Amino acid sequence: MPTKPQVEVDELLAEYDEERPSRALSRRWELGVWVAGLAIALLVLKQVFWPFSKGGQYYLVIFLAVTLPLVFLCYRPRGRRGGADDPGVVDWLAAACAFVVGAYPLFGGFDAFLDRQGQLTTLDVIAGSLLLVLILEACRRTTGWVLPIVCVGFIAYAYYGGFLPPSWTISHAGVDFSQIINGFYNDATGFYGTPLDVAATYIVLFTIYGSVLNASGAGTFFVDISFSAFRKSRTAPGRTAATAGFLLGTVSGSGTATTVSLGAVTWPMLKKAGYPKENAGGLLAASGIGAILSPPTLGAAAFIIAEYLETSYLQVLIWAILPTLLYYLGIALAVEIDARKFGAKPVEIDSPSPWALLKRGGYHFLSLAVIVVFLALDIPVFSAVVYATGVAALFALIAKRGDVRAWLRAMADSLSLGVRSALPVIAVCAAAGVITSTITKTGLGQVLASALVDLAAAISSNPTVVLFVTVVLAAFAVSLLGLAVPVTASFIISWVVIGPALVELGVAREEAAMFIFYYAVLSEVTPPTALAAVAAAAITGGDVMKTMWRTWKYTLPAFLVPLAFVLTDNGAGLLLRSSFLDGVWVFAVSALGVAALAVLTGGWLFGPARWPERVLCAPAAVALLYLQPVTIAVGVGFLLAAVAVHVVLRRKEQHAQLDA
Repeated sequence: MPTKPQVEVDELLAEYDEERPSRALSRRWELGVWVAGLAIALLVLKQVFWPFSKGGQYYLVIFLAVTLPLVFLCYRPRGRRGGADDPGVVDWLAAACAFVVGAYPLFGGFDAFLDRQGQLTTLDVIAGSLLLVLILEACRRTTGWVLPIVCVGFIAYAYYGGFLPPSWTISHAGVDFSQIINGFYNDATGFYGTPLDVAATYIVLFTIYGSVLNASGAGTFFVDISFSAFRKSRTAPGRTAATAGFLLGTVSGSGTATTVSLGAVTWPMLKKAGYPKENAGGLLAASGIGAILSPPTLGAAAFIIAEYLETSYLQVLIWAILPTLLYYLGIALAVEIDARKFGAKPVEIDSPSPWALLKRGGYHFLSLAVIVVFLALDIPVFSAVVYATGVAALFALIAKRGDVRAWLRAMADSLSLGVRSALPVIAVCAAAGVITSTITKTGLGQVLASALVDLAAAISSNPTVVLFVTVVLAAFAVSLLGLAVPVTASFIISWVVIGPALVELGVAREEAAMFIFYYAVLSEVTPPTALAAVAAAAITGGDVMKTMWRTWKYTLPAFLVPLAFVLTDNGAGLLLRSSFLDGVWVFAVSALGVAALAVLTGGWLFGPARWPERVLCAPAAVALLYLQPVTIAVGVGFLLAAVAVHVVLRRKEQHAQLDA
């Protein structure tokens, strides 16, 4: 099976992942961070079964106080350097200060600190201000400048709102600086709000689970089973890449990381099969991003959806089932088209049979099944993922052939690595508290939501047109925001600003949340800063911009299907929020729409599709995805017309060839 040195994978991830590369610490400091990460992991596991009696916010204060210092020790203030890169004096001072001001609410009694809400002392304000600066710096180190600048902009808006012209709808009386810090430091909407709560529970537990699952050999098994499943055929390389991307996503949780890991092992096979560099890169990026959209792990923002909507994570997984099937249907059709269009050649893959692999390593699927089954049994998601981690840990013991010492070391490494992997998300979630708190105090979210609706209403007074225009503007806004900030932050900001606009127009909160979630994730493959596509181009050696557009072609169904969630009541069927029969017919119609899109973008039907067929497929796809009886009939008509035109043109071409 094709392989690539792990060091090259790590280098690509360091360069192209949305999270900035961490330090290469010397052995002594690496050991210190390892111990700290392990201790934090044990704290997180302890909280699942024996939570602190003082409540969730007490735990979040402790969690942020012990994780924030690690960011300054693990992430450098500037770009990469070669070799070991240990923390300097400034880093140690920042880490020490982060611990002190993070743990400050516990000094003198946590209850006494909470009692001072709205009336913070001067020392409280100083501590909160320092924590604010350190959180923004941690966010800058891990994800870049954009999100900290956005946060500073929101703070400036909160403080200087009274200086804006009164005629402006966004003007307000202004908020005193001490009250701003109070909202961040001593309020459930600030640093210790829902985003950090999700990071300290769901996300860190799932990163630990993914790390343990990978240590059990699951990542290697998922790639092997994908290679083995399709064996020798001209479509096998593309199918293998898509399947392996989906399975690797359960271990990675990052679209760019999945793309790089996937490309390292499948690009040689795609190249041998005759795939053009840009098309191969587009397939790799689309397959990698698809993993974040797919059950049973999804992306970090999915956990926030569950919290914001006060529903179970299992429910969010159920909502994602049909959109995931449509997403991979689009990729599958593109793979079939590419294999014919580019004359892909069969590639002989030297691997055991699928049944032999399943007998040897099929148990790797069991821990994933444990999560779903336990959630179905109404076991809390925190407990379910810990039990699944335990199952994966037992299988890791099998992989170590019963070597208990090696197994214990591997599990300790996995626990520590899981916490370390979550550090960038923790920094982002803490910084997101600045935005959510400011929006709550100033009412900016509702103002911007109303402005979005008013903009659509200025175009037309027809309710259907207003909803359509609002949805298109919202999709553009979320995608644009996602170009600059990580997926988690993009979802949080969009939810508090765009979510109310959609709800105001009658869209259910569930459909609105999933709509925003999908566009936040898809921003990772949106030109011109599609990081997953850039990483894929680095692997294949293809042109970056062409690779981005090929990725966009593969993921086009994922960009259009979420529109169906919110435009009509029937869209609820795509999230399985209506009857089973409704879900079946809505899925079937949407699948036809995805097929029409595949013909449009791939240029292939029963043979090469010319411009008349492709032009007819464009309105067919749009009409079918609107999911109303009249538009469905129109869409089917356009699609049948495209097929008829294609058959006639093919016959004419065949007759012309015979006459020649």
